[in-house]
Amino acid sequence: MTIATAAALFAVMAALAALPSSSVAVVVLRSASLGIRSGIAAAFGIACADLVFVALAVAGMTALSEVMGSLFATLRYLGAIYLIWCGIGLIRGNAAASWHMPHRWGGSGASFIAGFVLTLGDVKAILFYAALFPVFVDIPALGVRDLVAIAAITVVAVGGVKIAYAIVARSIAQKVGTLPVARPAQIACGGLMVGIGGYLVVKP
Repeated sequence: MTIATAAALFAVMAALAALPSSSVAVVVLRSASLGIRSGIAAAFGIACADLVFVALAVAGMTALSEVMGSLFATLRYLGAIYLIWCGIGLIRGNAAASWHMPHRWGGSGASFIAGFVLTLGDVKAILFYAALFPVFVDIPALGVRDLVAIAAITVVAVGGVKIAYAIVARSIAQKVGTLPVARPAQIACGGLMVGIGGYLVVKP
């Protein structure tokens, strides 16, 4: 794999990771409600799920996705239910409690699992690794060094972008929590979570 190919793969992965999605939503939610550590844990969960997709792509994802299609669908529904549940929690809670709920929402471990599971059911990620990933990478020609490089690119590109979201989300949550608009912002965020979760349920 050439430097140009690696750079192109990094740019595409980072751009896709930056697009608003269910994985971005879970990072923002965990960081805003539990703190930056939980947001970063969710980001690493997402990056690890992407590594699973890299492994599947190298192994022949098209064939595997047909066999595991029902599993991917199940994970997508579980992720959708999780987002809806979190959204309802934000809408129903009070402004003081809902931005800081470590006992009700779990810690870094739960955040990692949430990011991991939600990403495994992300159709956008499945389509990228099944269809676009082979365009950038000559899979049959990959060596051990190439695989290590791809893994590093995945973690830095995907994880880095999601961590940036976590940092920004936490900063905003800390500022908003002290303002009169805290409750409306909380309701709006909860409504967004419910909307994204509902979309994941009904999308083909």
